[in-house]
Amino acid sequence: MTTPVADLLRELVPQVLGILVRRHGQFETCEDVVQEALLEAALRWPEQGVPDNPRAWLLTVASRRLTDQWRSEQARRRREVAVASLEPPDIASDVDTRDPDVDPNVDDTLALLFLCCHPSLPEPSQLALTLRAVGGLTTAEIARAFLVPEPTMAQRISRAKQRIRAAGSTFAMPPAEQLADRLRVVLRVLYLIFNEGYAASSGPQLHRTELTAEAIRLTRIVHRIRPGDGEVAGLLALMLLTDARRATRTTPDGGLIPIAEQDRGRWDRDAIAEGVALVSGALAGSAPGPYQLQAAIAAVHVEAPRAEDTDWPQILVLYRLLARFDPSPMVRLNEAVALAMVAGPRSGLALLDTLAADDRLAEHHRLAAVRAHLLERSGDPDGAREQYLLAARRANNLPEQRYLRAREARLRR
Repeated sequence: MTTPVADLLRELVPQVLGILVRRHGQFETCEDVVQEALLEAALRWPEQGVPDNPRAWLLTVASRRLTDQWRSEQARRRREVAVASLEPPDIASDVDTRDPDVDPNVDDTLALLFLCCHPSLPEPSQLALTLRAVGGLTTAEIARAFLVPEPTMAQRISRAKQRIRAAGSTFAMPPAEQLADRLRVVLRVLYLIFNEGYAASSGPQLHRTELTAEAIRLTRIVHRIRPGDGEVAGLLALMLLTDARRATRTTPDGGLIPIAEQDRGRWDRDAIAEGVALVSGALAGSAPGPYQLQAAIAAVHVEAPRAEDTDWPQILVLYRLLARFDPSPMVRLNEAVALAMVAGPRSGLALLDTLAADDRLAEHHRLAAVRAHLLERSGDPDGAREQYLLAARRANNLPEQRYLRAREARLRR
């Protein structure tokens, strides 16, 4: 879905679904009828033209589908008399181009995101349901993005809807005391969607641009709704600054190019300027958080005119600050890289030795890859070759596997 009509439909999905769920509840049923309305629009609008008020058009069609379902259920139960009381009063005889009974200043997208990212759902379900209900991706598109069969993804989405219903979750913003924690879950889901698109965990391609684009789009919506939240701005900045390098991360045949070897003249300067402005404003206006710090690190990288001009001491300080918020092994791994650039590869290797006992990282291909790189820099080609091969065996992404094997082969010459 990359046409102007498809882009418009994706923008309207959370708005229409949010209105229906706020009016009627029944998230699962409302989501189904919105998908039916989207399909009808995708078939009609390219030929007949986009209506003057596309949101009202979708809302009317989806409401009719909802009414049809209610009528069918009532007929089966021989209680047709109840249909009149259930029928929404704004359904016209023809598709209505007005936006009846809807405040154009009310945006339900954030409430919908909170619902899809409910803490009762496991992380894979949060990802899938967000892309389906808020992003407007089809089940088939989501299944392709995460490399699972479509029936498997359909079951995952269905179970997520059922779990929300069983938990008695309501379509409303969380109470004030829960807002910060729930927003943190929403941002994490958007962050994970972006990461899966930017560096695919498995498969033949390094990028899945439909996921990075969707994550950026959805994060823009959240930023528009909460413009004063520093972490929302930080996450959007991080995505923009990272995605700005996408065109230079691979060779024409899909091979991986590390940042030090990328053509910086081809980086997206508009995205970089927007990202730098966002993170600078966020850091100036609020206490730093993990997304702001990651965005600041990305900004230091992209603002260096050449790889050798990178301010590694500043990056090292930022990683050490980030570790106070997120003492995860992956953050410490990146800290080891920065330390090696500042104090030499042996210092970085010493920090890696302290991470090897962490079960969360011990079998990860990146630990072996970083160790290989630092061993190569320290003058130990045999040790580096061993670690490059180990990293290649552990990596699930084909471009990464090819890159790691190529590094090992170069040391054999």
